[in-house]
Amino acid sequence: MVQNTRQSLFTSLDLGPMHLKHRVVMAPLTRSRSIQPDSVPGDLMRQYYEQRASDGGFIITEATNISLTSRGWLGAPGLYSDEQVQGWKTIVSAVQAKGGHMFAQLWHTGRASHVAMTGGAIPVSASVNPAYWEHPNHLVSIPGSWAQSSPHRALTVAEIAGIVQDYRRAAERAMDAGFEGVEIHAANGYLIDQFLQDGSNQRTDQYGGPIENRVRLLSEVVTAVASVCGADRVAVRIGPRGTWNGMSDSDPGALFSYVAAHLDHFGLAYLHLIEPRVGGSITTHPEQGAVAAEQLRPLFKGKLIAAGGFEPETAVAAVSSGLLDAVAFGRHFVSNPDLVHRIREGLPLAPADRDTFYTFDAKGYADYPAYQAAVAA
Repeated sequence: MVQNTRQSLFTSLDLGPMHLKHRVVMAPLTRSRSIQPDSVPGDLMRQYYEQRASDGGFIITEATNISLTSRGWLGAPGLYSDEQVQGWKTIVSAVQAKGGHMFAQLWHTGRASHVAMTGGAIPVSASVNPAYWEHPNHLVSIPGSWAQSSPHRALTVAEIAGIVQDYRRAAERAMDAGFEGVEIHAANGYLIDQFLQDGSNQRTDQYGGPIENRVRLLSEVVTAVASVCGADRVAVRIGPRGTWNGMSDSDPGALFSYVAAHLDHFGLAYLHLIEPRVGGSITTHPEQGAVAAEQLRPLFKGKLIAAGGFEPETAVAAVSSGLLDAVAFGRHFVSNPDLVHRIREGLPLAPADRDTFYTFDAKGYADYPAYQAAVAA
């Protein structure tokens, strides 16, 4: 029986073409388990996602590269080859067989990369910022080790058009794989975020300077992807006031207010926020409320999802109040494959082992037990 205090998370919700039976969403989680060297989703990834699928629930895939040169993380999967499409098709089918729904998150890492990951191509960004690759904490997972990011270069206007087409082609492949839609990753200091925030974007052309210019790449990507999927099968993830990967902006309130209001005109499936109380996989300000949702809820009239530092009780409060339409959980889904059941029944949640977040085998990935199995053990 659904506990009355948690009822709001277990009411139905329409997101674009999907009819969800509950509002507990699995957030995108980079886990490094694709088959190398070709970044193909394999059987281990299928097992992982299938374990976390629930009847009428919604899963957003881990960040998935749109091209070879967009890569910046060893083990992250792609959507730029036929073999990758076939791998994802098996995963999507397994999730749908359990009554679940799936969007693919499309990703270009931009300057947060290394030549060992891009096939030798120099990483690209909005502008050149040497302080980024010189920073000892801006590390990239590459074959055999962690390394500081490689020096990057600024994209030309002509190259930007090519990047937009890479997103469009990846969206086509996502639909071929059976996904019900795509989420565009525009947060966490990756390429689109590097264009949005003026700490990384010092361009003086039509993609730099005023906010409306810095939003141009995101707008063009959304338009291109929507031409493939339909706008109601497209979502965007942003990180208002996020500082991960060296990000900063001179007026983040104005920037992300503009972004939310601008995206409201597209008729998206949803807008996905990362609350700034988290940085990467770490909750840095657990006492902080859902400040991004509070700022942007009045500006985006469509469906709103947020992730970052939520517990079941705070998720209930956010949905009950109308602040959010659904809540995405990350670290809790890592260690609780049956998270939906545990939240519904008020069962204790298992802690995650951070040492296995970005490793390459089943340990800390597909070996977390469901609640009854854990109790029996």
